Amino acid sequence: MNPNIAKISSLLSDPSRSSILLSLMDGRIHPAGELAYLANIKPQTASFHLNKLLEAKLISVEKHGRHRYYRLSDSDAANVIEQLLHIAPKAKVKSLKESKEKKDLHFARTCYDHLAGYVGVQMAHSLVERGMLKKVDLNFEVTSEGALFFSKLGINEEQQRNKRRAFARCCLDWSERQHHIAGALGNALLVHMLEEEWIVRMPKTRAIRITQSGKIAFEKHLNVKI
Repeated sequence: MNPNIAKISSLLSDPSRSSILLSLMDGRIHPAGELAYLANIKPQTASFHLNKLLEAKLISVEKHGRHRYYRLSDSDAANVIEQLLHIAPKAKVKSLKESKEKKDLHFARTCYDHLAGYVGVQMAHSLVERGMLKKVDLNFEVTSEGALFFSKLGINEEQQRNKRRAFARCCLDWSERQHHIAGALGNALLVHMLEEEWIVRMPKTRAIRITQSGKIAFEKHLNVKI
């Protein structure tokens, strides 16, 4: 039996549902009210769309008392959305605010649970050029030098490999048209950078801000000048 592509396509064709899914691409959990605000729709309308997305298993929900929090179901769902962004027509920028938001997203953002945008691509390039990673088909492989490098950063390579997901997948960046690092390793790098405060999440957007100490760390550890 063929997969029901038409059902998924019809769900994604609705602008409000697409907006909700894009908001969830930051990898965090969001309450329904916040997703309604981000999609510019009424709360009851958001509830309708969220139920549709839940039925299709594109998102999951956590219940805490009377409150419900939503997130993308897994990295596979995020990958599908990211790939669709490559072929989607570019939206016209209508204001200075939208222009700044677009610039911020292109520079650095979360792609579900890993770093994307210009900074994410530059990090991947640097690690490959310095021999820490090598590309094999559509995956990154850690070299012996890379294993030592990640260990010094406090990232346990073996622990990341044992997770029930891809280890270090090449993820095609929709704004840079080049690969950044996804999978367990990509997530471990993002978590490390957040914990060390090299980067901080910006509110109500997927955009990431590089801190002053982060700029120094990126150049020192990753040979990426920002």
